[in-house]
Order: sequence, then C-alpha cells, then structure tokens
Amino acid sequence: MAERSAHAGSGAACDFVLRGASELVTMRGPDLGVIEGGALAARDGRIVWVGEERELERVVAMRDDALVVDAEGAAVLPGFVDAHTHAVFAGERAGEYGERLAGVSYQEILARGGGINATVRATRLASGEELAELTRRRLDSFLVHGTTTLEIKSGYGLTLEDERKMLRAAALPHATRRVRTMLAAHFTPPEYAGDDDAFIDLVAREMVPALRDEAEYCDVFCDEGAFTVEQSRRVLEAATAAGYGLRIHADELARSGGSLLAAEMGCVSADHLVHAGEREIAALRAAGVVAVLLPGTSYTLHSAYAPARAFVDAGVAIALASDFNPGTCYCENLQAIVSLACQEMRLTPAEALRAATLGGACALGLQGEVGSLEAGKRCDLVVLAAQGYRELPYHFGVNLVDAVVVDGKLVVSGGTPETAEQGGRGEERAGGIGDRAGAARGRGATS
Repeated sequence: MAERSAHAGSGAACDFVLRGASELVTMRGPDLGVIEGGALAARDGRIVWVGEERELERVVAMRDDALVVDAEGAAVLPGFVDAHTHAVFAGERAGEYGERLAGVSYQEILARGGGINATVRATRLASGEELAELTRRRLDSFLVHGTTTLEIKSGYGLTLEDERKMLRAAALPHATRRVRTMLAAHFTPPEYAGDDDAFIDLVAREMVPALRDEAEYCDVFCDEGAFTVEQSRRVLEAATAAGYGLRIHADELARSGGSLLAAEMGCVSADHLVHAGEREIAALRAAGVVAVLLPGTSYTLHSAYAPARAFVDAGVAIALASDFNPGTCYCENLQAIVSLACQEMRLTPAEALRAATLGGACALGLQGEVGSLEAGKRCDLVVLAAQGYRELPYHFGVNLVDAVVVDGKLVVSGGTPETAEQGGRGEERAGGIGDRAGAARGRGATS
C-alpha cells in the first residue's frame, strides 16, 4: 500500500481529500477492501490515492483551495450504481396501487385503460420540458439516497418522437451520471393491439436506427404477455447492427427463454430473472452476462424473488437495482433494495452492497469508471450517518446517507442537495457531517 500510495501521490496537487472515515469500503478484493481509518485523494474528479489516513500527509500534496471532507468517524462507500430504472414518465398510479391491494386484478385495470397504458397516455401528452422537470426532481431523490450513477430507460412513449422525447429528458443537466437505454419494445401500444409483429417491425426497422444517437443500450421485454424470443431476437439483432449495447428483461413472469436469448446474443445484462433455473443460470455464467436482480418489484407485487443465492453460488455476477417505475416499484432508494435483498434473497450485507455498487457498474459496462474507490476511477462516494456498512440492511426504512460526492464535488450535505451558491465550502460544510453521524450513533446506543 505504501508503495502504491507514494506513486499515486506524486505529480500535481490534489483538489479533493476525504479523511476521517471509520471504514473506507473500497470494493477491492473479495472482502470489500475495507480500510479502517481510510482516506482518499482526487484530482480533476478522479481518485489518485487510496490508503490509511496516517499516510495521507506524507504521500499527498494538496492545493490550498482543495475541498476536504472530514467524515469524522462515519463509514464511506462508493456511490450506488442503479442499473435498471424507468425514471422518465408523466402521471402517477397511486390509485391503481390501492386497487390492486384490494384485490382488483391488473388485467381489469388494463382493460379500462389503466396500468401501463395510463402512463403512456400521460407521457405522450407531456412536453419535453415537463418530462425533464419531473425527471430532475426524481434524480434529486436518487442522489440524496446515495445513487450517483443510474441507467434510465425509455419505453412509455412507444412512437419514435415520444421515445426520443423521453431519452432527451433523461439527459438533462444533473449531478448524477446517467446511462440511457432505448426500450421501445416495452409492450405493444393500443394502436397496434393484436398485432405485436407489426409493432416489433416498426421498432426494429425504424426506431432502433433512428434513436442510436440518443442511447447507449437497447432493451426488450422478453416474457409471457410481452414479446416472444423470436420477436425479441429481431429487436436485438437490429440493435447489434446499429451499434447499441444489449440488455433484456427476462424470465420475470415465466420461464420464457429470455435468459437463454441474453446468453446467445451476448447481452451485457439480463434483468428480473425470477423464474431462471439451473439451465438459465449456467448459460448466463458461461456467456458472462450480469444478472440484474430487482427485489423491490417482487415486494410490491407479492411475487417470488429471483434466486439470488443460486446465482452467487454458481459464480454469476449480480447487480441489485431499483426498477424505479410508476406501476410496480415506485422507489428510488437503493438502501431499501439492499435491505430487501438481505432479508428476502438471503444475500449477506457484503454481497448486497457489492451488487449495488460494483455489480451495477458491471451491468452498465462502467466497471472501469465507477462502483469502487480505486485510483483512476471517478471520485463518487457516499458518507453514511453510521459507523459501518452493515448498518445499511440492519437500520432499514430511513435514509442513512448524510453526504454525497460526485466527481470530487460535494453535491449532498446533511441529506440536502448542494446548490451552486453552496459549492466550494467543503471543509466548513463537511465538518458537520461527522457531527450528525455521531448524533445518530448516540441515539442508537441508548436502545
């Protein structure tokens, strides 16, 4: 560590330093790479040194105006990476949620124009500016809950122009880092009812090539009640020809063949996977496909959970994501998803945390940029109001994120997004971080 530290500390002075961590969870190695009393330094938004704080002053030169964040005894983690969200939409479906709890079937709701059709209508009616403002508010919430990088899918427009409108809203200026995915093959819209093949032809022939400059990935919902394996293959083949990376919704509602198609087509990820069995797990492992697991949706729908332990035990890389959407998981808090994964999927806290950070980065093809705290990567981190990472699943139902740093800039302090006027006051402002963390620990110790 000392040799690496000395090398990393050479050259231009750093403009960001994190110190005072009770434990710095780096995600390096199988044990999460926890450094007790850890610190790190960054320059121009990238980490240049990670190590024990006692080495900091010896190996790191700081600019006079460097931002210094003192965690004062709190745990520090990589920023969460949410690899599956539907964060751009208009309208809300809270009434529908209540009806489903009362026993009204989704088919009944859909038949009278509700369900996903209601979201499509509202999204089509919204202007690009309205969608961008709705999305900005949601991104603020993702950020204050510790998510620094997230994927955002289209899929509620289902026409070329409405899908483009959604993808452009997803690219609005914001502190979060985003990856955009084109999901026009989400479901068949009302104007194509009864003719799924015609809609898939439209997606593959027109939408996929036309939207290539708006998205990095293309996704398709391959499942019972959605699109068949052959229909999904047509979309993914068109996406490959156009130069997209590939993703797939697979085996959520039934054992549909979606996982096997993901392996065949070389998808970066296959998502949901509730009904994946031994054959599907083996195929995903052999093909190096990341399994993105979405326990929040299972929780909301009272359905089975994906076999997380089977994936882990078989050596399949996993990610945990929110599936934030208006119908089946209206939750932008990955801390809650980590707790669900431990409680209901029987992941350990370490496994769940890795899946919500480095696992998410792998599912987005960003493992060289984010998801861990290592020299060369983006300086994206979270300071908890807690002494250790195990408190995330243990102390559930609250926001344990006190401060968030993105690209070496303090963007959340005291659970509140920083404004432009508040930036650049790191040491003074960050001094309160440890105070709040200490107060939270004090309250917990009395019970």
